[in-house]
Amino acid sequence: MIIGFILAIVILIGGSYALLSISNTTSTIEASSKVQATITSEPSHDWETIGINDGKVSATYTIKNEGTEPLKLFNISTSCMCTTAQVKVGNETSPTFGMHTDSQYVSSVPAGETAEVIATFDPAFHGPSGIGSIVRQIMVETNDKSNPQLVFTAEANVVPAVSEVNE
Repeated sequence: MIIGFILAIVILIGGSYALLSISNTTSTIEASSKVQATITSEPSHDWETIGINDGKVSATYTIKNEGTEPLKLFNISTSCMCTTAQVKVGNETSPTFGMHTDSQYVSSVPAGETAEVIATFDPAFHGPSGIGSIVRQIMVETNDKSNPQLVFTAEANVVPAVSEVNE
């Protein structure tokens, strides 16, 4: 019984160590001075007035790698669960990332090429309490030594459904 207990503890500790090793793969991405991430679109977008039941809206931001080495984009996250983001390089589109997304995904943008960050906001996510002005951020980490994090902003004024206004 004691040997079984000790064996279980050893397996548990070994498994935890292996899991931690896997979860730290993006921390091995080295910053480079030969990479230059430049936001070539407006870093903020205003959807203006949108109805709570009008469906999801999207905005696209563009990043260009003006360096001589591949630009790495990783640790993509948003400031609220009502907003998600994806990265598109060429024909490859990343999984969807959100506020609490923990991913090992790394996108590589060749020198001279561009990537798109596609942000999607769901005005109905918070229900009736989500009415009013909103500002959301999309964060993307890079291996650009002088620009390690890119931040994009999206905003809107969410209004009630027409039937709720007329009641």
